[in-house]
Amino acid sequence: MANVSPLLRKGAILTLDPTLGVPLGSIMLQYNPDTLTRSLKPQSVGDEPDRTEILRLKGPPIESIKCEIEIDATDQLAASDPTAMSLGIQPQLSLLELLVYPSSGTLIANEVLSLIGTIEILPMESALTVFAWSNQRVTPVRITDMEITEEAFDPQLNPIRAKVSLGLRVLSVNDVGFLTPAGALYLVYQTSKEAMAQMG
Repeated sequence: MANVSPLLRKGAILTLDPTLGVPLGSIMLQYNPDTLTRSLKPQSVGDEPDRTEILRLKGPPIESIKCEIEIDATDQLAASDPTAMSLGIQPQLSLLELLVYPSSGTLIANEVLSLIGTIEILPMESALTVFAWSNQRVTPVRITDMEITEEAFDPQLNPIRAKVSLGLRVLSVNDVGFLTPAGALYLVYQTSKEAMAQMG
């Protein structure tokens, strides 16, 4: 009898150019989280709307996602992978952490601008982060928090196993506008929800 188990898709965190939508990189989740917690806070017209506005909404809800991902170098160490042998999982952790860092080049450029007396230094823009969970759930997000728990270490004190708790806030058209790559992604996300609701 043939094995008919479904092909398991892996979740991913993608980065795109925020203006052009060109892919910049991807972080495939080594293991899909067992749980995904989503919170939706409706955007009503006011805290205490009058009767004529009680059913009105200002826009899409504020949606947040929490999940815990695991990173483990056990298989790579068993296969004598040179990167895992010398650095453990530090490269993977660094890739995740850099999602919330401005680039060192931008930091240096801003410092130079401040030293030569530039009056206004613009806040540093990061890449657009996208959380991809399935074909119907690909959405632009902002990382709101990241907590890393390193659990095991090699003799050089490189972490070889870690859990990363991620807090994400879905970016809607209210946050990013309609005419942006993030806005287009969000609209596909919402219209996909609307299509699935018709099947319920």
